Amino acid sequence: MNIIYEGKAKRLYSTDEPNEILMEFKDDATAFNGKKKAVFENKGLINKRITLILYRLLEKSGIKTHFVRDIDDTRCIVRKVEIIPLEVVVRNVAAGSLSKRTGLEEGTQLSEPMLEFYYKKDELGDPMLAPTHIRELKLATAEEMDDIGKKSAVINSVLTEFFAKSGFRLVDFKLEFGREEPERKNIILADEISPDSCRIWDLDSGEILDKDRFRRDLGDVMESYQRILEGIGAHAENS
Repeated sequence: MNIIYEGKAKRLYSTDEPNEILMEFKDDATAFNGKKKAVFENKGLINKRITLILYRLLEKSGIKTHFVRDIDDTRCIVRKVEIIPLEVVVRNVAAGSLSKRTGLEEGTQLSEPMLEFYYKKDELGDPMLAPTHIRELKLATAEEMDDIGKKSAVINSVLTEFFAKSGFRLVDFKLEFGREEPERKNIILADEISPDSCRIWDLDSGEILDKDRFRRDLGDVMESYQRILEGIGAHAENS
């Protein structure tokens, strides 16, 4: 296998199947555009397990993902997609950059879910884009954006309910979508869904359990990730 991409938290490898790739979850953690770095033992294993639980849940709800089959503790086979260079952020509660930009107090429940788009362009600092910017940059068609919006709403509804029943509050999360190879006609969910890409708080206490523990030097990062895995794993088994 040849490595075809290495990001902050994953590596992608080619396989013998032209429309499949191997995705490996790394133990690396980064924050603030790579300025803060660390390595946490078993982070890749935990994130992969969480991602697969959520992939399977979403597949049952009619959301096609790029997941094909499991391999081992940190690797799985996924469909090859042409990634749309947008980070789709779904917000249910004010936190992080939203609070900083608007002055909304962190923890404020939004009147309805909020959808934001960020350009996946490191040299530009991943700026937020309006739909008109996406149109002019030709990153996605109007039909694709409509599809992404509808899929994101379904994903949010399914995950919010699932996390709540598992004892967690899904504050916000990032999604990535891609055009399925080789025809590139179908838009499917790609990348991962894990505490690296979500804000997840304890439903009762409000305790932060996600990557903000690393960003804010709160400690017990892997203990919190493991707590999420055990909580959603137990609920998934009993559902």
